[in-house]
Amino acid sequence: MMAAVSVTLCLSVFLGAAWVQGQICSSCPGDLRNSSEVLRLCGERGARIRGRCCVSQAGDSEVIIGLDLWNCSLGHLDPALNLSDSIVVMDISQNPLLDLSQELFRGLADLRYIALPLNLSCPGGNDVWETVTAGVDSRVCQDQKSACNGSGAFALLCPESSLCAPDGPGYTRCVCAPGFHGYKCLREGEFPLLMFCGILGAVSLSLAGLLWVTQRRKVKSQ
Repeated sequence: MMAAVSVTLCLSVFLGAAWVQGQICSSCPGDLRNSSEVLRLCGERGARIRGRCCVSQAGDSEVIIGLDLWNCSLGHLDPALNLSDSIVVMDISQNPLLDLSQELFRGLADLRYIALPLNLSCPGGNDVWETVTAGVDSRVCQDQKSACNGSGAFALLCPESSLCAPDGPGYTRCVCAPGFHGYKCLREGEFPLLMFCGILGAVSLSLAGLLWVTQRRKVKSQ
């Protein structure tokens, strides 16, 4: 029973992600423009166009690598919107956006191009991008700078057995160095995945058995 619950939860998460992806790609009518950077990305990667998205195959699922919401009359972008961390190109220019939540871009370490309304600054600030171009009615930010390659202040925040890694425009995170894992990367060696799964499976089966016995007793007493 516990195993079934786990499978159901995993399936719900997967289907939920697929539903959100479909909503994003179809949230604005029309096709990609011939001049769209998203269309060009799709051509380079041999990926598929789905609505206003460019999607690429990643294992058994598809991920959004390009999103073009140009001229969609968007007054805001929901901070709870879960953007794919695989996004490389994004265009939200020609929209009446007054501000933009920076949290939307946490985790988007692969983002290399974003077009914005002219009144908005680049995510994380203009100084975290290699090139910032202000046009007549849009601002284009290209090629993120890694905050880990600066003065080293960010790297000092990481534990001794971990490394600083980019985590989106202006964001960084600590990842365990090879051969370390666990809390603050203090455990040496590879993570014991088989042992972990074995223990988790045994606990799940024990709980399932206990629940079954409890339910049987309850039925007999009625």
